[in-house]
Amino acid sequence: MLAPGEFRINPSILAADFANLAAAVGEVGSVTEWLHVDVMDGHFVPNLTIGPPVVASLRRHSNAFFDCHLMVTNPGALLAGFARAGANLVTVHAEIGGTADYVRAIRELGLSVGLALNPDTPFAVAEPFLEAIDLLLLMTVFPGFGGQPFIADVVPKIEAAHAAIEARGLAVTIEVDGGIDATTAAMTATAGARVFVAGEAIFGDPRPAAAVEMMRRSVAAALALLTVRPTDQGG
Repeated sequence: MLAPGEFRINPSILAADFANLAAAVGEVGSVTEWLHVDVMDGHFVPNLTIGPPVVASLRRHSNAFFDCHLMVTNPGALLAGFARAGANLVTVHAEIGGTADYVRAIRELGLSVGLALNPDTPFAVAEPFLEAIDLLLLMTVFPGFGGQPFIADVVPKIEAAHAAIEARGLAVTIEVDGGIDATTAAMTATAGARVFVAGEAIFGDPRPAAAVEMMRRSVAAALALLTVRPTDQGG
């Protein structure tokens, strides 16, 4: 989904001021190309957020790539609405079942396809669908609420997913979401992630754009270390 060497800092509007969403989006619009939209139904996760009308309203204020993460029991009822609203990527959870049908339906709407796994769902659940998706979202907290601490036990799963994608020569991008800040973004970048969803670390900062840039520098530094050969280090 991203070209080799590319990565994205992906601000999550879940942590923004919902009374001033357009202004919040505008604060980060000049420093990031993506925007993460968390959609919760109060059933799959114990929280209720927004739907297609809010996305349609935001689209009038932003040219960003809208990454819509559907934490819902019945995404099929919402897919067309999000496509009409201006979503670019829609991600569904493997835990709800029916993955092949949802992947097909998203693709038929002309959208990029994402598949999400909760922290306790093994990578093997997503592996059969790698050829059919554009993005694999590995949750680094249990979905439902922002501001949770990063679950480091997910890092080996990121590494396993990255290895499998590389071994099969696929253009699937790994995204991480939950407890992501400059430190954990760098950690997950080293493991293979390339899209970093951050809410509180960005919109909880009095200078959201500066927070994005700090995270970008941290990820860039981590990725640069991966390209250093042992001989370059004197070894």
